[in-house]
Amino acid sequence: MSVSNGETYNDSNIFARILRGEIPARMVFQNEFAFAFHDINPQAPVHVLVIPKGPYVSLADFSVHAPDDLVVGFWRAVGDVARLLGLEEGGYRILTNAGQDAHQEVPHMHVHIFAGKALGPMLSRG
Repeated sequence: MSVSNGETYNDSNIFARILRGEIPARMVFQNEFAFAFHDINPQAPVHVLVIPKGPYVSLADFSVHAPDDLVVGFWRAVGDVARLLGLEEGGYRILTNAGQDAHQEVPHMHVHIFAGKALGPMLSRG
């Protein structure tokens, strides 16, 4: 599948392989729209990844090409994961990297949920 910036979705990326059950993951949540699992290299006490069930490289690709029910269902799943993990009271951060400059490491649209400590500012100043 070709995306808006000319990239092609690579169905051998690690998240596609996790979705197919080829690589194990410590699942937190799953429904027909999304799969959530613990990051193998956590950057906070709670670090969960939420990925849509479909071949989308980035948020831009997902927002243009995913059907409306998948877009809505995915974002509701992100909220469901935060509630399931009890993160609402202390707070949490949602982050989506898109592209090289943002240091997107896996070319499958995904959302990071960080929590469990004071996370500090988003970016260093200067």
